[in-house]
Amino acid sequence: MPHPENITSDEDETLILDSIDRFLERDVRPVAHDLEAADEYPRKIAGKLAELGLYGATIPPEYGGLGLSAGTYVKIVERMSAVWMSVTGLFNAHLIMAAAVERFGTVEQKSAWLPRFASGELRGGVALTEPDCGTDLQAIRTKAVLDGDDYVIDGNKMWITNSLEGNILAVLVKTDPDTDPPHKGMSLLLAEKSAGYEGRKLEKLGYRGIDTGELQFDGVRVPAENLIGGEEGRGLQQILAGLELGRINVAARGVGLARACLDESLAYAQNRKTFGKPICRHQAIQIKLADMATRVEAARLLTEQAARAYDTGERCDMEAGMAKLFATEAAVENSLEAMRIHGAYGYSKEFNIERYYRDAPLLAIGEGTNELQRIIIARQLVERNPV
Repeated sequence: MPHPENITSDEDETLILDSIDRFLERDVRPVAHDLEAADEYPRKIAGKLAELGLYGATIPPEYGGLGLSAGTYVKIVERMSAVWMSVTGLFNAHLIMAAAVERFGTVEQKSAWLPRFASGELRGGVALTEPDCGTDLQAIRTKAVLDGDDYVIDGNKMWITNSLEGNILAVLVKTDPDTDPPHKGMSLLLAEKSAGYEGRKLEKLGYRGIDTGELQFDGVRVPAENLIGGEEGRGLQQILAGLELGRINVAARGVGLARACLDESLAYAQNRKTFGKPICRHQAIQIKLADMATRVEAARLLTEQAARAYDTGERCDMEAGMAKLFATEAAVENSLEAMRIHGAYGYSKEFNIERYYRDAPLLAIGEGTNELQRIIIARQLVERNPV
C-alpha cells in the first residue's frame, strides 16, 4: 500500500524533476520525431530510464526503488508526455505490475521480485485484455491449470504493452472458470518471457515506438509460487487496485500532451501573421488559446488531487477516474485545436502537432475507456453520498 510518510520532500522533488528535464532535452527530444516516425523501439532511452531509477519510481526504497510519492510521479509523467508520450509507457505498465506485487504479494514474492523490477533487470507489464475482452475483464478466457508445482497457461492476450521487448508479465487468468461470479475464479500470475509465450507486434495509429503485442500462451508453464499473494481467486481485485495508479498516470499523460499542444500553439500564434498582424491578436485564436490553457490547468489540478488521494493509501477510484476522464479529453480537444491553429503545418509530418493528434485518442481508450470512467464516478458518488 502507498504510505503517507513516503511523500517526496520539495527539495528532493526539485532535484528529481531537474534531472528529468535534462534527460528529456539531451536524450529524448532530439530523437523522438525520427523514432516515432519509424515506429522504432527506443532502446537507448529504455536503458537511460534504468539509470535514472524510473523502473523503481514508486517501489519502496527497501526493495531498491526510489519510493516516490504519486504526486512527484505524475509530474515526471507530465514532463515526459510533453516531449514524447510513448516513453512513459516503458515504465507505467511495469509499475502497475510492481504495485500488484507490492500490495498483495507474499513476503517472499516481494523480496524475490521487487528489487529486480526496481533495477530494471526485469521489465514488463500486465497482460489483461484479450481479442474479445477489454473493458469487461471478467469475460477473459485465458486459463491456468495447476499441474504439480506449475500452472499451465493457455489463451490469448491483446494490446499488451512491453510484451515483446520486456521479459516478464503479470497475466490475468482464470484458475476456476466455473465460479460464479467470475471474478472469484480469477488469479494473477507472474510469467517470465523465458517460459515460452510468443507474440507479434501490433501496428497502431499513434503511441508508436513502444511495443504493443498480441500474445499466445500455449501450454506455458510457470511455477505455482508465481501466483501473486499465494491464493487463487484474488486476481481481479489485485489488478484493479494497481489500475488506480495506471489511470493517474494516463491522466498525467493527458496533462503533458495538452500542455505541449498549448505551448506550441502559443509560440506559433505569436510568430505567424495574417492580415498584417500575429494571429494571436485575432479573437478567434485568442478564444482557442484561452480554452486550451484552462483545460491544462484544470486537468493538472484534478490529476494532482488524485495523486494526493492515492498517496493516502485509501481507495481513490473516483478521483483517479475524474482525473483520467477530464485530462484525456483535454488532450484530445487541445490536439484538434492545435492543428486548427497551425493550419497546414499542423497536418504536416514535419512537425509535432500531427503526432499529438494521433497520440491523444489512445488516452481516452486505455486504462478503462472514458465511458467506463463516467460509470465509476457516478457509482462512487452514490456510494459516498447515501440519502
